Amino acid sequence: MSKNQLDKKSEAWSALFSEPMSDLVKRYTASVFFDKRLWHADITGSLAHAEMLAAQGIISAADHAAIQDGMAQIVAEIETGKFEWKLDLEDVHLNIEARLTQLVGDAGKRLHTGRSRNDQVATDVRLWLRTEIDIISGLLTDLQKALLTVAQQNVDVILPGFTHLQVAQPVSFGHHMLAYVEMFARDAERMADVRRRVNRLPLGAAALAGTSYPLDRERVAKTLGMVDVNGAPAVCQNSLDAVSDRDFAIEFTAAASLVMVHISRFSEELILWMSQNFGFIKIADRFTTGSSIMPQKKNPDVPELARGKTGRVVGHLMGLITLMKGQPLAYNKDNQEDKEPLFDTVDTLKDTLRIFAEMVGGQLNPDTGKLEGGITVNAIAMEQAALKGYATATDLADYLVKKGLPFRDAHETVAHAVKAAITHACDLSELPLTVLQQFNPNIEKDVYAVLSLRGSLNARHTLGGTAPAQVEVQIARHLARLGDQA
Repeated sequence: MSKNQLDKKSEAWSALFSEPMSDLVKRYTASVFFDKRLWHADITGSLAHAEMLAAQGIISAADHAAIQDGMAQIVAEIETGKFEWKLDLEDVHLNIEARLTQLVGDAGKRLHTGRSRNDQVATDVRLWLRTEIDIISGLLTDLQKALLTVAQQNVDVILPGFTHLQVAQPVSFGHHMLAYVEMFARDAERMADVRRRVNRLPLGAAALAGTSYPLDRERVAKTLGMVDVNGAPAVCQNSLDAVSDRDFAIEFTAAASLVMVHISRFSEELILWMSQNFGFIKIADRFTTGSSIMPQKKNPDVPELARGKTGRVVGHLMGLITLMKGQPLAYNKDNQEDKEPLFDTVDTLKDTLRIFAEMVGGQLNPDTGKLEGGITVNAIAMEQAALKGYATATDLADYLVKKGLPFRDAHETVAHAVKAAITHACDLSELPLTVLQQFNPNIEKDVYAVLSLRGSLNARHTLGGTAPAQVEVQIARHLARLGDQA
């Protein structure tokens, strides 16, 4: 068979048409140059399908062996960069099938028995995404551990806690880092939950209605590890839904968007804290850039870019939802547009998590075995900032409540005390006792322990509070949950 004949034969619909597809349409409809990243999943799914076909007696053992040998050669060609991806063959599936047929003849043509590209691509994307979710879950763990490292080192460091970006109450910087650990822990839970719904088998649904061949879909599911929590095969139960569903891609992108939102919130704080107006932290120079005109500048480009990339990922979520909203059952060519936003979401998320884990926690020095770089904390600047905003005002109100004053009255009394402190240009803890007693005679000398930043911090000893002892409890809980030391 000539090369032209072979290429002609590789077009699944060629006999029906009286003229070839135009080059413009080929370029417009082809996906091979972005979906070729699915090659490993495509071959994995095809081998599982072929094994089942042979077990069911649909293809011969000889054909099955030939398919295995041919696929092994294709894997080698792709891994060494020798595989020729052809635009004329449109996508990853037809490229691999055409090459297989070149290598093993009719056995390669028999591989497609009982399936369609519709259920094939749905399977490939699920297999690929399952692997990527596993990688992302590991990266989320790495970032949590990096944050725990910073938290462990700064349990007793006092940071002004803000509401409305106004100084509110003093908190432990370690406690503040644990807030992000909680966020990324929820993200990891969401990813695990998404993975369960990704890990279901569409293969065997064929084009849309199932197939007349006696397929064993559950066997394929088990071979591919598409099983539920009890180890039972997880198979899409409706053929129409199996080929047209992209909920799993939307759900993953929604979970990814939340991860990026958490990254973006953290980025915003890093950017503020790094500025000269705050001066709370420094990050390693390798995560910053300079200015082309101002030699004194160190710009927080990594956090800023991550904040920007969040919009990109959220945009992909909106794009996928819009892609699906008007589609009738079953498969439509629209669904080719699911891959680029999904691929870019995965790439963006993985890159961001990797760089943030290193930027926050540092890089392991192979010579010393210690983490170096990471966030450097300016504890003095943080504590001085906490003193500027009357951060212990609520503590004074609580003190008065314990003296028998209703909280609303205590709140008003403290407001007058703060006004006096502003007039005297001093902190509440610096007001003389005689001045404080003008606002309430029950105030005694012990009030100064309450008005200190450290006293305020230690007083918040409830579960989830910012007292250093509570922060230590939470750090231990997270370390145990992650099964390792930060």
